[in-house]
Amino acid sequence: MDVEMETSPGNFDPEDLSIREKFRRYGKRQSGSSISPYQENSVPKYSGTRLLFDEQSIQRQPNAALFLEDIKLEVESFEADHSEGTPARAQSAFKRRPSIDSHGISDVDAGIDPIRRVGSHSLKSCKHEDDLQADDGEATFALFASLLDSAFQGLLSIPDLILQFETSSRNVSESIRYGSTTWHRVVEDKLMRQKALLLLDEAASWSLLWHLYGKGNEELPEELILSPTTSHLEACQFVANDHAAQLCLRIVQWLEGLASKALDLENKVRGSHVGTYLPSSGIWHHTQRFLKKGVSNSSTVHHLDFDASTREHATLLPDDKKQDDSLLEDVWTLLRSGRLEEACDLCRSAGQPWRAATLCPFGGLDQFPSIESLVKNGKNRTLQAIELESGIGSQWRLWKWACYRASERISQQDGGKYEAAVYAAQCSNLKCMLPICTNWESACWAMAKSWLDVQVDLELARLRPGGIDHLKNYGDIVDGSSGDGESESQLSVGPENWPFQVLNQQPRQLSALLQKLHSGDTAHEAVTRGCKEQHRQIEMNLMVGDIPHLMDLLWSWISPSEGDQNVFRPYGDPQMMRFGAHLVLVLRYLLADQMKDTFREKITVVGDLIVHMYAMYLFSKQHEELVGIYASQLARHRCIELFVHMMELRLNASVHVKHKIFLSAIEYLPFSPGDASKASFEEIIDSVLSRSREIKSGKFDKSSDVAEQHRLQSLQKAMAIQWLCFTPPSTITDAKAVSVKLLLQALIHSNILFREFSLISMWRVPAMPIGAHTLLSFLAEPLKQPPETLYSFEEYNVVESLKEFQDWSEYYSCDATYRNWLKIESEIAEVPPLELSLEEKQRAIAAANETLDSSVMLLLRKENPWLVSDENNVYESTEPVFLELHATAMLCLPSGDCMCPDATMCTALMSALYSSVSEETVLSRQLMSVCVQQILVGPIDEKSVSFPGYMYGQTFFMRFNVTRTADGVNVTISPRDNYCIEVVVRCLAVEGDGLGSHQLCDGGVIGSVMAAGFKGELARFQAGVTLEISRLDAWYSSNDASLEGPATYVVQGLCRRCCLPELILRCMQVSVSLVQSGDPPENHDELIELVACPETGFLHLFSQHQLQEFLLLEREYSIYKMELQEKNLIES
Repeated sequence: MDVEMETSPGNFDPEDLSIREKFRRYGKRQSGSSISPYQENSVPKYSGTRLLFDEQSIQRQPNAALFLEDIKLEVESFEADHSEGTPARAQSAFKRRPSIDSHGISDVDAGIDPIRRVGSHSLKSCKHEDDLQADDGEATFALFASLLDSAFQGLLSIPDLILQFETSSRNVSESIRYGSTTWHRVVEDKLMRQKALLLLDEAASWSLLWHLYGKGNEELPEELILSPTTSHLEACQFVANDHAAQLCLRIVQWLEGLASKALDLENKVRGSHVGTYLPSSGIWHHTQRFLKKGVSNSSTVHHLDFDASTREHATLLPDDKKQDDSLLEDVWTLLRSGRLEEACDLCRSAGQPWRAATLCPFGGLDQFPSIESLVKNGKNRTLQAIELESGIGSQWRLWKWACYRASERISQQDGGKYEAAVYAAQCSNLKCMLPICTNWESACWAMAKSWLDVQVDLELARLRPGGIDHLKNYGDIVDGSSGDGESESQLSVGPENWPFQVLNQQPRQLSALLQKLHSGDTAHEAVTRGCKEQHRQIEMNLMVGDIPHLMDLLWSWISPSEGDQNVFRPYGDPQMMRFGAHLVLVLRYLLADQMKDTFREKITVVGDLIVHMYAMYLFSKQHEELVGIYASQLARHRCIELFVHMMELRLNASVHVKHKIFLSAIEYLPFSPGDASKASFEEIIDSVLSRSREIKSGKFDKSSDVAEQHRLQSLQKAMAIQWLCFTPPSTITDAKAVSVKLLLQALIHSNILFREFSLISMWRVPAMPIGAHTLLSFLAEPLKQPPETLYSFEEYNVVESLKEFQDWSEYYSCDATYRNWLKIESEIAEVPPLELSLEEKQRAIAAANETLDSSVMLLLRKENPWLVSDENNVYESTEPVFLELHATAMLCLPSGDCMCPDATMCTALMSALYSSVSEETVLSRQLMSVCVQQILVGPIDEKSVSFPGYMYGQTFFMRFNVTRTADGVNVTISPRDNYCIEVVVRCLAVEGDGLGSHQLCDGGVIGSVMAAGFKGELARFQAGVTLEISRLDAWYSSNDASLEGPATYVVQGLCRRCCLPELILRCMQVSVSLVQSGDPPENHDELIELVACPETGFLHLFSQHQLQEFLLLEREYSIYKMELQEKNLIES
């Protein structure tokens, strides 16, 4: 039945087999935890999110941000409780429960009592919720994840896990269908029935999977082996060793188990059960009273023995016949459920013990060919005694033949269809069973049981004297016959030739059995329709072992349409996605040793797509804490892509949501790379940090929006650091070391961002550089730990990283005091001078003095100069080494607006960059510059072309990606971001600049080239245009241009070239303001001496325009100071 349940809309956005692999299914029975994928840990990692107060304990949060958000949530919840009354409090208490508490697990395995206790509340919760969302099957998501995690941790074996899945599906289905006490509209009630039915179908599929792959093989107990043997013992041994017979047995047991559980559910819900008849209700009282009256009727029996109808060719009275039919219908239902003993008891209680005797020959021994039946019978020698006299299988064949003749006669005389089917089920007479099999399960059971019984009968026939010759004759006759009909000669064949009478009705193999189910000629129309239902197709593929085709089938149901191949968007029925994902993971562990190349590829590639789709669905439904369980089973690249995608979408989410994603990744993935096929947390974070530095696409109405958007992107870059600032849980391996590594990685990446942010925050405006201060706030708490805990990780160069971070912290502190002074000055400027209060003037003077003091203190550091690398950190190489700087930037006018670059502008920029150094330097250092404009690559034809240019006799190339159209060559600017340019500068490393120690600490020749662009002082280029950096990296590279390692000193020196002169100029600006207000600073002369001193090297960092501004500010300061002195003299 194809019912769409909770189908995700096609426009949903997470942001707001041709070759069949045959393999043996049945392995040896495993112990409770012997085949669990992981054995190291015994505690499941998945535990729902706990809030601050859980009614028994107060939980300490590892991060201040989480702690504060917890308090906020608790306060909001408290206010809501008091404002809305008791119902709100109850609902709030329900919401504060751990998420694992919201889903129940029934008692199937005594080894997981904690899981059962935690889940005991779940189904009751579904009953108390009065909306459809509580009844839509979502209880299965966290429940299945918890069970799967328990299996991964070794608490459950995979076969036990399958049983848990089945039971859980049944429990949730029962809760949806019968648990709600509220009234629903007709449409809603119908939808809930469909959802409950689909979960029952899923439970049936899990049950089949357990019977085929998880049940294991049972060995025949040696104490039950008899000598001489019996027909039942031989039948059990044959079925245990024959693959086809064992498959049929398991299918029959599966279908009988489903029917039996359906009877139990009916009895539980309705309080009734089949076979609830009064004692002696089958004695034909109406016919008895009719005969006592002495009335003669040739069509009515004259005797009341059970054979009277056949002997006298007469019938019972209609009332007795109707009651008999009802009784036999219940007998059929019990036989269909594998409850033979109950069926016999029902016959006896109804006054028909003779019918019970026809169903249970040989003294009531269970003759089903399974080890369970053999163990149940025990070492009973009744059958052995019978067969010692008549021969092995003789009485068995006689009983089968008698049942066959009875079913045929009843059918020919138009007797009761259920009576005919009851006896037909004992002798594999499909013709009499299929007419009453009106659903897929019943028809499949009839065919599988008949085929199983015939295989056993043929094996027993082979054991008797001359049996092999008889079997050959049977084969010749069957091969020459056609159809399912039996000729009169076949009907006259006696019991000695059994099972020749029913061979034509049986399939030759399992595929033929399934074909019969599809055939409208042999099966009921409802059975044929049932074959098209999703879970029936799943079950038929499991039966034939066509797992590759099953994978394709599952993916076709949940995959996006051909026109939309976005694998990060969930499609289809959520419950089918969940079932498919868990089926894939279970099959991987069950069949790990049996995978061949084609099968392995299918369950790996297509299986990953299914699991990935389900993980994205969980993410889209805010179940981030569950994603890691499934993502950890994906291929390395898919797992990394999934977590990177989630982290990018939730970058601006609440701290709790981000913390859930963090835990989901770090708990279920190894921290460092190990296994090449599995992802690691470090790889995910590296990818997130790298992608966070990339330029994000955008549309802009005017050029001023571009600069603002790119400045705002600095905040997004800084937000990525928060993933490294969470405290890892103590349950992971080596948690303390992992915590330190995360902090060190955050430290290193923060320094990279600080360098970039400093180059775009030199505008003299009151607005704070939001990205830099966000970084400082994130790392404030983690860096409170003693630095000694970090020094053991030598590979991270901890000392240098900490020193640089402290340098940047001090720099941005100076920057913040300056911008605070600017803000105060701008506020004062709006007030007329005569209206300014003394307090406002003193406030401005205090801010100015604070700015000067902090800046001069940074500049006066002699033993530990700002942003100067350790002398011991030098690069040595005997081979020629090159330096490369890669920059992504925009061209900004002095007004703050951005320029839209074109090919001419890129060429002019490269010429200006070359002009910033001498021709001798260009030649000696092999300086090459490439300015690459980002161009859209069209779908028609892609080709890389070069535009040559000439500078100082050297040839350089500007490379473009172009689109070839019908009109020729057309260069188009990328709509993704047509304001960006990429600049690559490369030169030869020499002693003092790339090799050995770097005494000047100014970034070398590359720093000199790029500083002119950042300061807006490029010769032969539009005056005042600056390069606004979005990304900046420097590298050591080999002769073949392969990158070897970061050249951090280049970027640090470039920052010194730009930041220190700007800091000094700001100090001069503040000094001028102070002296103008009549309060000259005390350390102004010290600042001038600092710049002029050759030991500091500050003067070398200034550009020509900066020196001119410095001198002009000093001149202005001197004038104001002289005016102030004159004023003081006059006043004195």
